[in-house]
Amino acid sequence: MPPIARPLFPFVALGSLALAAPPLAAEEWPDFRGPGGQGQSATTGLPLDFSADQRVGWKVAIPGKGWSTPIVDGGRVFLTTAVPSGEDPPARQSLRAICLDAASGATLWDKEVFSKDMAQAKSHAKNSFASPSPITDGRLVYVHFGPDGTAALDRDGTVVWSNDTLRYDPQHGAGSSPVFAGERIVITADGVADPFVAALDRATGKVAWRTPRPETPEPKWSFCTPLVIEAAGRMQVVSPAAYMVVSYDAATGAELWRVRYANKWSVVPRPVYTHGLVLVCTGYDGPAELLAIRPDGSGDVTDTHVAWRTDDNVPHNPSPVVVGDQVYLIADNGIASCRDVESGAARWRQRLGGNFSASPVHAGGTLWIVSEQGTVTSFRASPEAFERLGGGEMGEAVFASPAPAAGAMFLRTAGHLYRIQ
Repeated sequence: MPPIARPLFPFVALGSLALAAPPLAAEEWPDFRGPGGQGQSATTGLPLDFSADQRVGWKVAIPGKGWSTPIVDGGRVFLTTAVPSGEDPPARQSLRAICLDAASGATLWDKEVFSKDMAQAKSHAKNSFASPSPITDGRLVYVHFGPDGTAALDRDGTVVWSNDTLRYDPQHGAGSSPVFAGERIVITADGVADPFVAALDRATGKVAWRTPRPETPEPKWSFCTPLVIEAAGRMQVVSPAAYMVVSYDAATGAELWRVRYANKWSVVPRPVYTHGLVLVCTGYDGPAELLAIRPDGSGDVTDTHVAWRTDDNVPHNPSPVVVGDQVYLIADNGIASCRDVESGAARWRQRLGGNFSASPVHAGGTLWIVSEQGTVTSFRASPEAFERLGGGEMGEAVFASPAPAAGAMFLRTAGHLYRIQ
């Protein structure tokens, strides 16, 4: 259906060089990777050790299946899920947005936003039909279900607008979360055919621009959440895809630069931007690479703007985190490593054990990561050596990334949402 516009309270315009949403409290978690989109939290008092029965403020069962990371804003937690209908196999999935009270865990509202016909639906075993995370600007909450639609809801759960016109085949289910770029929301649609990047107007949901991806050697898909940065005097949407990472002008969707990588697709980790470099992980089909790219070029800058690269213990799924002058990586097979941002030089590596899809988060000099098996590990952000600080067992599978906010860690497992404090 076309976008549905409903009355909206006055919208506060953003400056032309705004990086993302209007300023939020430093201890909120408004995005898949938190304030700034890079896995960093200013919250304090987080426990080093926690588990399914240790330091639990509350535990709430979440219906259906979804691997979206919860977001936290203004004393509320927002997340999405997909609830199957009663048939076996289910004929449809109810794609829902849920709002909980952050202090008590009480459900404030639970709203169906879209409905998915399961006749032709497909999803990877590690994925769900509600994997993209919500985002909020402190006024509206924006939820995204890939080709099934994007919508804006007010804080009472009323749908302000919805748009399900951007259809594509994601091959294994949707994975990329939406991002703010000024007064627009950017989404990626890297399906098996005719992939594209699009921007929706935040107030109405109407398409502001839609840019086809560059042609690639063969149709391949990807699941990466873009990162919006200010570099070289322009707001850029850095969006990794199959075979290449492309930077787009946030206002027009025009391509600014690209870097090619051979035989890489199904890209998942979100980039980070630091020290004048964009750090991009590539995808499957062999060892992933980590590229450090200077974002001030134009056109194809593969041969001129890659400062360094490595394929040593680079993740296929978890996003990197930068603390100080180091980048920390958790490979899917459980090898943690630390590298110098500017040179790429390796500092240390450590096998944690288990398998990993969730991304690590950082607060106050400590990093937290949770394995697919539900094992929690906290360790010091230090270039000198790996130093484990704590951990625990959640007792359920975990694919969603932790969300540290307001002095607590909000963690989604296969069947529950936890407030850890």
